[in-house]
Amino acid sequence: MSTNSELADRFREIADLLDLAGERFKPEAYRRAARTLESLTEDVRAVSGRGELDALPGVGAAISEKIREYLRTGSIEYYERLRLASPPGLLEILRLPGLGPKTARRFWIELGVEGPGELAQAIEAGRLAPLKGFGPRKIDLIRKALAPASAPGARTPLRTAARLAEGIVTALRRTAPIDQIEVAGSLRRGRESVGDIDILVTSTEPERVFDAFSALPERREISLRGSTKETILFGDGIQVDLRVVEPAAFGAALQYFTGSKDHNVRLRSLARDRGLKINEYGVFRGEERVGGTTEAEVYATLGLAFIPPEIREDQGEIALAAAGTLPGLVAASDLRGDLHVHASATATDTEMSEQIARARARGWEYLGVVLPPASSSAAERWRARATDGVAILVGEELRSWEAPSPGPGSTRPDYWLLRADEAGPPPSRTAAPGSDPTWLVTHLVTGVEGAQSDPASAASWIDWAVQAGAALEVSDAGAAGGLDGPLAHRLMERGGRLHVTPSGGDDVALGLALRTARRGWTTPDRVLNASARAALRRPPRPGRPARR
Repeated sequence: MSTNSELADRFREIADLLDLAGERFKPEAYRRAARTLESLTEDVRAVSGRGELDALPGVGAAISEKIREYLRTGSIEYYERLRLASPPGLLEILRLPGLGPKTARRFWIELGVEGPGELAQAIEAGRLAPLKGFGPRKIDLIRKALAPASAPGARTPLRTAARLAEGIVTALRRTAPIDQIEVAGSLRRGRESVGDIDILVTSTEPERVFDAFSALPERREISLRGSTKETILFGDGIQVDLRVVEPAAFGAALQYFTGSKDHNVRLRSLARDRGLKINEYGVFRGEERVGGTTEAEVYATLGLAFIPPEIREDQGEIALAAAGTLPGLVAASDLRGDLHVHASATATDTEMSEQIARARARGWEYLGVVLPPASSSAAERWRARATDGVAILVGEELRSWEAPSPGPGSTRPDYWLLRADEAGPPPSRTAAPGSDPTWLVTHLVTGVEGAQSDPASAASWIDWAVQAGAALEVSDAGAAGGLDGPLAHRLMERGGRLHVTPSGGDDVALGLALRTARRGWTTPDRVLNASARAALRRPPRPGRPARR
């Protein structure tokens, strides 16, 4: 685990402990600092070394000193004092599904319960029943949350969550009386992992929608059902919340439940300055609703241009929206092709036709096929299949910095694809070896699904790629290979280029890859495979940093 992640986890624990102590405002300050550290694109030690900790969002003097203390000693004395002040089992209760700090504190203060085991005993002894707000249904939900199968606090890789959500949305469109349906939450923002899945719908028959939701075969158990919301655990325990909202409030609800929390806090402050109130039901002036049917309407009532979900993190996007200077982020319609399609040297005619048909269906101009070394005959077979406006480019994958010389009768590939995880660190020299043709660097992330790049290693690749004119890859988050959103933004700030790779090949994978690029504030002119075919061999123009 990186130092950034260690500190983020420690600050979240401090926030939880402050919640248990009954503090009202301090917990959120530490959670915001944790989010800042989690999204930082370089090692926090480097920031501290430059004396710039106080410049980080949500990191004031007190938290800066605690970061420096941790970097010096590996511990934080304030955390240790808080930890000793409350029973350790309370943190375990707090992390159970459906239980928050106020409830955990009530169990401690009113019942003397100090851990999950004691809570289970209190339930069986009937001690929760006299407490206000704890009816039979809620007590049963807590009993289920205490079951060993529960996995509190777990986060799900974006790719896994997106495919589950896509399946649920598709099934509900087919089986339920739904007018509008959208996925919200951190999944819609494209965060690298999600805690749960939020789905919003409008319908005149909520009960039939919930019945269809409950009947889905992948569900594990229903943990909550009310008049406007149903919560179900799916598969390995990922929680899915389905909300039915009225049409006039759909845009406001979608904006509210998409977040992020920091973004929404800033919007509420802006609304107050204008004499308005904003929540999940709409934008109000007094008792009159003045907006909320669509998200665009919500932002317009606040004098803002529409802000794409992927950049709603309170990192400058609201000021740019107010000034009308938000950058136009890359979209599927901007892509002209894909240069990272692996193919066998013995691919059949059918396999080649399927790949080309998929490119044609997406309106692409070219398809870049990556072949093993010394595959001249296969390269010519692929090139001969170019048809109906889809050109075939042939790339060669390298696993070291030494580009092979073409053999007798062979031709130089259209581009090189370098595996960063096997080639070693980038060279000290500026230019890519043999910088004509194009270089595309892949596999910057290694390990299991959801693993993140080491910030220092990724930073060295970004520095080299910007100088050498090479492109770095982003793919659907969770796939070992590409930059994540924060690192993509660092590349954009430096004026570099990236390649949007749908590693799964299907529309879900493509959508996730684009979402990751958009989280990096990526504009079409900085995307290699948004370039026309004729421009692929040209040296890149000097980059202009993305604004934020």
